[in-house]
Amino acid sequence: MKQLAILGSTGSIGRNTLQVVREMGERIRVTSLAAGGNVELLLRQMLEFRPALVSVADASGRDRLWKDLQAQTGLDGYRPEILQGPAGNMEAVTSVPCDVVMSAAVGVAGLEATFEAVRRGKRVALANKEVMVSAGELVMQEAARSGAELLPVDSEHNGLHQCLRAGRRDEVERVILTASGGPFRTTPAADLAKVAPEQALNHPTWKMGSRITIDSSTLMNKGFEVIEACWLFGFPAREVEVVIHPQSVVHALVEFKDGSVLAQLSPPDMKLPIRYALSFPLREAGALDRRLRWDCVRQLDFEPPDLQKFPLLGFAYEALETGGGAGCILNAADEMAVEAFLAAKIAFPAIPAVVAATMEKVALRPARSIPEVLDLDREARSVAREMIERKEHAVTAPS
Repeated sequence: MKQLAILGSTGSIGRNTLQVVREMGERIRVTSLAAGGNVELLLRQMLEFRPALVSVADASGRDRLWKDLQAQTGLDGYRPEILQGPAGNMEAVTSVPCDVVMSAAVGVAGLEATFEAVRRGKRVALANKEVMVSAGELVMQEAARSGAELLPVDSEHNGLHQCLRAGRRDEVERVILTASGGPFRTTPAADLAKVAPEQALNHPTWKMGSRITIDSSTLMNKGFEVIEACWLFGFPAREVEVVIHPQSVVHALVEFKDGSVLAQLSPPDMKLPIRYALSFPLREAGALDRRLRWDCVRQLDFEPPDLQKFPLLGFAYEALETGGGAGCILNAADEMAVEAFLAAKIAFPAIPAVVAATMEKVALRPARSIPEVLDLDREARSVAREMIERKEHAVTAPS
């Protein structure tokens, strides 16, 4: 039986992971759950899966969770340890037995705990791409030292992982990540200043959390995936390409040196890559309703991304070329800009404007440890936040 810790249990990936756990039955057991502020959902997860340890964002959430737990009947002596904050996340992967850590916390919130899981040589099912964007070099160095196994959960990287099993690294010419193009793929660039947050949150094929959905609408998410692919699989940026594929059926392609191309196809359902990461190297039978219906795959379209309309994808390639802490700054600035857009403080085209200005203003320096990464992250967030408040960017929010 595998023992599982989940960072970000109440988010989209966390909820899907628990559904996969239900389906796997006695083959896997949840030993710890770490979440943010959704205490009500976390309580329901605790009562169902009975983890030995749980962690929430802050002290008020911890107090509320403990009070609500005590009000339950039929606990049969169940008394989990309830912790809070980054220290609680760390304990979730260190103080209870776990073979696998699902890293699904949003942003850099799960970075320290994920790095510690890698340091201890655990299998990490990686759904938090910010870990690799902000600290990819450090994570991969530590994985090489500890023997930790990193299995990607993002559908594109999971698809690459599957395709790359068909050949040696030196046989590969390039890898290709697909992107749906988001809700504004066909929207004229001149109209983007008018879009509202609810329009950007209306992704055409995937159901995800708010930040990743906005990042998908700007193609920043695909830029992060390019950075993650380079670190996870050891490819230079020139060998990682992006293609727009609105049907979201093909998730990744690998072109070999003899001209052969392998593609991974599946319905747009995150439970498929989650199950792959938890079960690897086995392939277990999954739910029939998640099988690809070939009678529905009538057309597969592909087109190049428009970097003029969606410049953030280009910024990701630039960050890779620059190196050092550029990825950390890119991620922090984007998170602040997305937060401001969702709060209607800035318009959609201001997201790349804020990111570009932040990357210009924050002094680039190498981040040689996780504390240094977090220091750089805080500095970049502060600079971006100040620019947003002072409206030091190109486009303000529509009235």
